[in-house]
Amino acid sequence: MKSITLLPADTYTIINRTIITEEDKNNLVSLYEPIIGPLAVSLYFTFLRDLHRASIISVDYTHHHLMSIMQSSIDTIKLARESLEGVGLIKTYYKEGTINSYVYELYSPLTPKEFFASPIFNIALYNNLGKYEYEMLVAEYQLPKIDLKEYEDVSIELNNTYESSSNFEPIDAVSRKTTSIKLENKIDFDLLLSSIPKGILNERALTKKSKELIEQLAFIYDLDTMKMVEILRTTITDKGTFDKEELRKSARKYYQYNNSGKLPTIVYRTQPEYLKTPEGDNSPLGQIIYMFENTSPRDFLQIKYHGAEPTNSDLKLIETLCIDQELEPAVVNVLLDYVLKKNNNKLPKAFIEAIAGQWKRLGIKTAKEAMELAKKENSKYNKKIETKTNSKKLGDPIWFNQTIEKAEKTEEEQRELDELLKDFR
Repeated sequence: MKSITLLPADTYTIINRTIITEEDKNNLVSLYEPIIGPLAVSLYFTFLRDLHRASIISVDYTHHHLMSIMQSSIDTIKLARESLEGVGLIKTYYKEGTINSYVYELYSPLTPKEFFASPIFNIALYNNLGKYEYEMLVAEYQLPKIDLKEYEDVSIELNNTYESSSNFEPIDAVSRKTTSIKLENKIDFDLLLSSIPKGILNERALTKKSKELIEQLAFIYDLDTMKMVEILRTTITDKGTFDKEELRKSARKYYQYNNSGKLPTIVYRTQPEYLKTPEGDNSPLGQIIYMFENTSPRDFLQIKYHGAEPTNSDLKLIETLCIDQELEPAVVNVLLDYVLKKNNNKLPKAFIEAIAGQWKRLGIKTAKEAMELAKKENSKYNKKIETKTNSKKLGDPIWFNQTIEKAEKTEEEQRELDELLKDFR
């Protein structure tokens, strides 16, 4: 994905691709806000306000206009915009120039029925609200059931009420439009089909909608193609189709079975842009920070294991750090690197959670902050270990060493630095 620096002077225009009702606005707060947060919802409403005088297309604004109205930094606004893009509420178009310009297209939120039918939104909402609040919300949107068996439908047909006329010209009007969530392709459908014996699954069953559902389930439950084949085969009917509802249930059960009954949630895979350091620092330390900020904790751990898949207990530990402790991904990477070095490539849970709790209380958000704090705490830790065990001081991460910024490094330092960065260059 192209990296673009958003500047306050950059201009933008809003184009309305939909009809936004008062009910839609309520749904944004009730259904979307628990997932994307209040700032993203506020940005969407600000875009609507920019359309107030012209309901189809706005005048040109600068992003400084947004900063003033929302009282937020440009990086925070960019993060909020990306949250809206991720859930399909806006599309962003960019044109480079002396002053860069953007076009933001607005789309309707999903209806409650569509929202609760989406495996991604439904599960994310459940995890962010909790069981009680989620069930309260579902009950609020449920329609009352009325038994019409004893009633007769006496509604009159259209042609008995109206006549056709050729006096009207069609117009290109704004209609209610939603846009789908953009996901990177996780499933190889050619491999999927070839992995199921011929005659079992009808290829026509894999419609565009069916493939979208399979991709969404693969994303939310972290399933690769072969795992999806295994789950899909259990839901194929005698007619060569598959039951979509059964596929949802099977994917959920598979995930829960392998994750101690827990359901997944959507978290940042890498450090949010507004918490990253500015690009351009090509020093060894700058490269290490870039690595921490642009790698997910899972991928970081896999690289530290020389390509081996992290164990289930390791992944649960990462989940605890990211979700329960609410540490940012780059901070988690610094913590993992520090603990692995201090404990002979082991990840003692109690030790990690003790550090994570301290970093959480201190409000550590960036890789730099985590690295500086780790350095300060390290001397205390080493003294404590030496006092208790009278043993040799344990190893330190390479980024503790101030000499990595110098041109001359020992062979051991250069080898360790190359080892750490080789998979990120």
